[in-house]
Amino acid sequence: MVAAVFPGRLEPPVSLPLPLLIALQFLTRLPIRLPYMPEPEQLGRSLLWYPLVGLLLGILLAALAWALGGVDTPLAAALVLALWVLASGGLHLDGLADTADAWVGGLGDRERTLAIMKDPCCGPMAVVTLVLVLLLKFVALWALLDAGRWPVLLLAPLLGRSALLLLFLGTTYVRRGGLGSAMAEYLPARAGWRVLLAAGLACLLGGGSGVLALGVALVAFALCRRALLRRIGGTTGDTAGAVLELVECAVLVAVAL
Repeated sequence: MVAAVFPGRLEPPVSLPLPLLIALQFLTRLPIRLPYMPEPEQLGRSLLWYPLVGLLLGILLAALAWALGGVDTPLAAALVLALWVLASGGLHLDGLADTADAWVGGLGDRERTLAIMKDPCCGPMAVVTLVLVLLLKFVALWALLDAGRWPVLLLAPLLGRSALLLLFLGTTYVRRGGLGSAMAEYLPARAGWRVLLAAGLACLLGGGSGVLALGVALVAFALCRRALLRRIGGTTGDTAGAVLELVECAVLVAVAL
């Protein structure tokens, strides 16, 4: 599975730490090829860079929003959202869709839920969930850009990817032998908590919006994690993507209110 996700052996375009390159390749559509197949320890350390990747994405979104200052707000919001989705290749939306199908079709049963989650087909609940989440993001972006508050676009991607680090730090990964299992096993916990502390402090520097975003992200994360523990006893790659999307959506809507 690792070979399928990290197929390349070409030299990376810039000299960056390998765990950061892994995080960039996994979380974005940047044309990055790793110099060699990563070791499990490097996969685990790549999680430490997730908040930074989120911040870089937020900077990209904020820059586009600023550049579209003279464009009609609905169109600008749609373009920012399109970049948001394309930049990650829809990876986390796919996880959200699989989780939504499994949550409804699983009928409260753990094994049935996990089995449905592996099914590549997309059911009606997945479609409804994706439409609702993207609609909420679009309208929230519309409100933020209309008010000229494009700098707060830094918050949602940062907190969404910080939520992944927090999830892997404190939640059992229930599928063995996969990429996520290696990441969870070799994630350095002490360094992870330091990274999360830095991400939280960065949000606090954003003033009232940052404090609100951080609080909403923590509440949304806690609710998602409780649901995961009750249903499947931990997390999977799909549910991790769902947590990211739901945290992002909750933060975006909260700061737009």
